[in-house]
Amino acid sequence: MTYAKRLHALMLGLAISASGLAMAAEPDVQGRPVEFQLNLQMPVTKIATEINDLHTWMMIVCMVIFVAVFGVMFYSVFKHRRSKGHKPATFHESTAVEIAWTVVPFLIVIGMALPATKTVVAMKDTSNADITIKATGMQWKWGYDYLNGEGAGISFLSNLSTPREQVGSPGVAPVGTRTENYLMEVDNEVVVPVNKKIRIVLTANDVIHAWMIPAFGVKQDAIPGFVRDTWFKSTRTGTFRGQCAELCGKEHAFMPIVVKVVSDAEYTNWVAGKQKEMAALADDPSKVWTIDELKERGGKVFGTNCVACHQANGKGLPGAFASLDGSPVVNGPKADQIHVLLHGQKSGKFPGEMPAWNTLSDTDIAAVITYTRNSWSNKAAENIVQPAEVLAARTK
Repeated sequence: MTYAKRLHALMLGLAISASGLAMAAEPDVQGRPVEFQLNLQMPVTKIATEINDLHTWMMIVCMVIFVAVFGVMFYSVFKHRRSKGHKPATFHESTAVEIAWTVVPFLIVIGMALPATKTVVAMKDTSNADITIKATGMQWKWGYDYLNGEGAGISFLSNLSTPREQVGSPGVAPVGTRTENYLMEVDNEVVVPVNKKIRIVLTANDVIHAWMIPAFGVKQDAIPGFVRDTWFKSTRTGTFRGQCAELCGKEHAFMPIVVKVVSDAEYTNWVAGKQKEMAALADDPSKVWTIDELKERGGKVFGTNCVACHQANGKGLPGAFASLDGSPVVNGPKADQIHVLLHGQKSGKFPGEMPAWNTLSDTDIAAVITYTRNSWSNKAAENIVQPAEVLAARTK
């Protein structure tokens, strides 16, 4: 086999392998693998459709340029090779060629830039939204607050719900049967009505995160101290999945986003149910709890929100996240620990700074503080915090 034939066979094999990988890995609009799918996820918004069309159009343009340029080059090299007696040309500084290779690429760039600019401008137009939702990125979950519409006042945290035993750990095979949406399930989905313009206001309380749903054509960074926004308007119902698209820390792979698009009637029912659920969970901050009640509840709050950084043994991660076991803050005056939970802490000692947890209820904050002050080797003198104390500190 000649060198040219071997090279051709190698390139063909690589192309087939790459196509096979793309077909196996590309998810559908529901986030599930689909065989023989080679393109982007199926779009369900006008913006996503325009992005897909631009992608296809520019791929065609690039392919035509590639074939034309390399076709002419390879033809010239092959037909005018020295072995056939051709001699090098001596011409140079052709005005026509200079003009052609300046004007033609300029026209191609303009032809590609005009429709792309139109789409980018539309992506940034968040005016006249039907519903506005604030999304707050945090290590490693999302917090959502519905700011207007019939769902105004609804607030919740959205955590990965894939069981930890299915995730496994380094060197240990995961147990149990993984679901088809492995690492893409959450305990609280964002629910929105179909054919409504949804504005997402984004920020973060620790590091840079990114809110991304490919089927919506949406990807926007959430930056601490800044407010960014984006929008989508789904034309069909269904469950659509995405994830944080910034390297935000060691649990980055466990920060999915799930948006459920429903009919107007289903959305109204969801809002009513969520409001009842929130009312049932709302605790009277004046209620006095026993230390055992607070420790029991605090352990659950710690397991949901704190264990990823501070670990189940309270030791944290050396050089990254502070230890709570033996911490002078945990064992010191309770007012200081309440302040840290409500406002965060930037000590400069650890790269993973303590974010503010003021999205938690007064009872949850009181419970988790009480839990930490009575766990591991901690024996704080002020070993119990009541919700009323947190409320008082919050309103100062």
